[in-house]
Amino acid sequence: MNWEMSRVVKTVTNVLVVPIAVFGIYLIIHGHLTPGGGFQGGAVVASSMALLIVAYGSLGHHKDDLSSLESTGLTLFILLAFIGIGFTVFYNYMAGSGVLFNERVPDAVANAGNINTGGTVTLMNIAVGMEVSAALSLILWMMGKRTGSMEAKK
Repeated sequence: MNWEMSRVVKTVTNVLVVPIAVFGIYLIIHGHLTPGGGFQGGAVVASSMALLIVAYGSLGHHKDDLSSLESTGLTLFILLAFIGIGFTVFYNYMAGSGVLFNERVPDAVANAGNINTGGTVTLMNIAVGMEVSAALSLILWMMGKRTGSMEAKK
């Protein structure tokens, strides 16, 4: 069955897609300060992709791009985790304290509401957000392709 969405649906989609995606990016970046994070923000970004798929049909042949973005996000998350663990071990070794968990947590000297206070957590939230948004967009793309709703109108 071939169908096309109305002009109203496409106009509302054009108006709402950018604010939804920006809110998802906000959730990803501020995940260590507010309730949210990489997974929730990635799901919000993927919902903007779902809105595009519903309004316009196929996003083209972007399966490889989304798959690459998903793999990049996962690889970046794993690398940042190892860098964070390695830095902690190196710092504690150089400071002469316990290697991992033998010392108390130092008092926070920075403003707790500052975006830079997250350390690698912010970067890891970005990596998780990339992976989740790409994975959910791939799932939605495949579901739309499977149902035939993404076929071009003849």
